[in-house]
Amino acid sequence: MQIQDLPYADPGVPDARSGPRFLWWLGRNQLGGQAKALAWGLLHFASVSALPFCVGIAIQAVIDRSGRHLALAGLLLLLACVGNALGDTFLHRAAVTNWITGAARVQQLLARKAALLGSALTRRVAAGEVVAVSTGDVEKIGWFVEAVSRFTAAAVTIVLVCVALVIYQPALGLVVAVGLPVLALAVLPLLPRATRRADFQREKAGRATELASDTVAGLRVLRGIGGEELFLDRYRRASQEVRHAAVRSARMWSLISAIQVLLPGLLMITVVWYGVHLARQGRITVGELVTVYSSVMVLTYPLRHFEEIAMAYSFSRPSAQRAARVLSLERTVQVGGSRDVGLLSGDLYDPVTGLLAPEGLFTAVVCGDPDAAGRLAERLGGHAGEAVAPDDAVSEVREPDAGEAGDGPAAEGTASRGAAADQEDGASVLLGGVPLDAVPIGSARAAVLVQDKDPVLLSGTLRELLDVPASGAVSAEAALTAAQCDDVLAALVEGSLDAADPMDARITERGRSLSGGQRQRLALARSLITDPEVLVLDEPTSAVDSHTEARIAAGLKGLRAGRTTVVFTSSPLLLDQAERVVLVHRGEVAAVGAHRALVRSDPRYRAVVTRETESETAPRGVDDETALRGVLEEIEETA
Repeated sequence: MQIQDLPYADPGVPDARSGPRFLWWLGRNQLGGQAKALAWGLLHFASVSALPFCVGIAIQAVIDRSGRHLALAGLLLLLACVGNALGDTFLHRAAVTNWITGAARVQQLLARKAALLGSALTRRVAAGEVVAVSTGDVEKIGWFVEAVSRFTAAAVTIVLVCVALVIYQPALGLVVAVGLPVLALAVLPLLPRATRRADFQREKAGRATELASDTVAGLRVLRGIGGEELFLDRYRRASQEVRHAAVRSARMWSLISAIQVLLPGLLMITVVWYGVHLARQGRITVGELVTVYSSVMVLTYPLRHFEEIAMAYSFSRPSAQRAARVLSLERTVQVGGSRDVGLLSGDLYDPVTGLLAPEGLFTAVVCGDPDAAGRLAERLGGHAGEAVAPDDAVSEVREPDAGEAGDGPAAEGTASRGAAADQEDGASVLLGGVPLDAVPIGSARAAVLVQDKDPVLLSGTLRELLDVPASGAVSAEAALTAAQCDDVLAALVEGSLDAADPMDARITERGRSLSGGQRQRLALARSLITDPEVLVLDEPTSAVDSHTEARIAAGLKGLRAGRTTVVFTSSPLLLDQAERVVLVHRGEVAAVGAHRALVRSDPRYRAVVTRETESETAPRGVDDETALRGVLEEIEETA
């Protein structure tokens, strides 16, 4: 795999049982790149290690006054320099390629897992940990993948040089062959402590990242309540803890580095002292002494890679452990496994709450708790088990019979604590009688699209934003018109210097250049273009004015005519357009009907929709009914 070939068509199925297993899996999947880096590494290190032999031959040729040997030494030196240059250049290229492709594989795996789990990911893994894994941890994992081949080449070179020295000059070569393994293994007792300190530093850094993410996400609220300094002080303390942990970790690694400098120096002193002693006895020549001494000095370079691989593993192991923890998360699937199905269609039914959205109808859901509404919306998208009903909620319900009427709670699924005792709180949502968590994720996502209340706009042009998988039945113009995006298009053109066509206008990161209402409408247009079998919208108009909201409600109903649409809202303008309104109270369906009828008949519904207090939900007199009719008439005129 080359960098220009990225991304991977299929990054594979990772072994996420542990961090080391994940690293081993990455290495196995890059055997070609590792072999290429190993070959260039051997050429590089062998060429570097051959330089002392060439110098030794040259010195001995001068002593012996042999021009032929001197010319041979010069030729060998030239070949060694060329091999060194080629090996170093292409080793760096191959190693960096392994680094980038390995990191890219991890990023693709994380992106695929995030797409699979959706918003459930940040509820099962801390947001700061997700950020750490997808940024810094990916780089450290790539570092280890890249360092393996260079370390292997260095280790093989050291073994070959030791063997060559023993053959070339047995007396000194034996000293080197015994001393070099001691140098390589001398730091092993220190590695566990260095690893623990590195793990502690990563843990502190992860906590600081989580705190920073939470602080940034809630900065507006913190400013509103005057809590900025409190959280800033917390982050300062967390940052200082990270600094102290990093200093302790650096001290240990500096000690390891010092040992890697000290011991080779002692070995060189030993070789020189013993070599001079042998030379004075006439047992070795000056050229042989220079060759052995230079070899020991040069071998300190490949020995450095023993320290590097230890550092790379120590830093990448906790990173790989975090990545494996995220990648090991699975979407909840019912017993029986996933099954292949065709295009899903039919009524959307939630057995936990008893919510039924009939096929082809515009259903509005009113829920007094916005967080509970968001969790229910996610359940309708197939994330079973992620939302748990309150303790006092009725979770055991029966599916409605085909012949039951559709204007009361009975049509949604009457509570039957005895008859449906086998239902669980985490039971899957059914679409056409098929559990969404028992079908492949692609089929579930193609059938049901959920847009949450805080949709994200990716940076790029408007054309790229709306270039999403779609049925083709809804054009971009129709979706933008239904979402009332005319002023948004004008604002985009006005803010772009080189875009006359609104579709070519650029949207900044997360749509920061647009207002909340403009971002919300563009996200709604993007969802409408996909034209899914079932579209679930969570408060799609909470940031727009009432006049625009009324037009969006009419446009949404017209564009989605004949398609199943579920909107979580408490806006009377949207509720009045709905063909069916469902009130979910304390985790179960409490009322079903038309908006105006429910306003008149159900005080709980009226309290949520009209924002009344408990005293205002008391039984109404004739004057109250007259006033209510006036409110309804105003709503109808606005719509």
